[in-house]
Amino acid sequence: MEVQVARIGKPHGIRGEVTVQLFTDAPEDRFEAGAIFRAEPAALGPLTVSGARWNKDILILGFDGFSDRNAAETLRGAKLFIDTDEAADDDDDAWYEHELVGLEARVGNDVVGKVSGLRTLEVQDLLMVETSAGHETLVPFVAEIVPEVNVAAGYVLLTPPAGLFELNLPGSNQAGPDDGEVTDVDDDGPTDTNSDTESAPDTDSAPDTESAPDTEGSGR
Repeated sequence: MEVQVARIGKPHGIRGEVTVQLFTDAPEDRFEAGAIFRAEPAALGPLTVSGARWNKDILILGFDGFSDRNAAETLRGAKLFIDTDEAADDDDDAWYEHELVGLEARVGNDVVGKVSGLRTLEVQDLLMVETSAGHETLVPFVAEIVPEVNVAAGYVLLTPPAGLFELNLPGSNQAGPDDGEVTDVDDDGPTDTNSDTESAPDTDSAPDTESAPDTEGSGR
């Protein structure tokens, strides 16, 4: 099965580099020099990473055959995919969204709902759990609150703090998490005069993502 691991953003600098919005919890492993990704649109062909570096919290990538800003502009908006059957992942405690969706959410021996999605954020990831009453609850995907994920047995075990499942009930006046917007700041080369930013992908085509519980509760 293929999953989207990134979306290419705006050009960065003058050497053909681009910013990317990530949909993977292991960018250091995925985006090494020489890594090859299937791209959409397909006309771009397979893209091979020539270099990767961080500018603050933004990943900057270069690709073979794209050596200047004009060439990089043709990549804007492209989606990068990997085949999960071929992808090597040494972390046994990392899961793709499609593996988590549909799992029972259990508190002790009680089934309190089902996992309906995964929200990947900068600080930590959130499991989206649809409760038995039909309400959506956002559960921090950290080891202290999600101590067990058993895909084979079809469940995740939760140890939620008191009140967690009441936070998102209608009338609770609790604001949802800030998904944030991906922006980038050029640290070399000419800067754009229109100061544009890179926004999240359309919600009607949200990619499958991978994640792991954060053992420290503040992101990997």
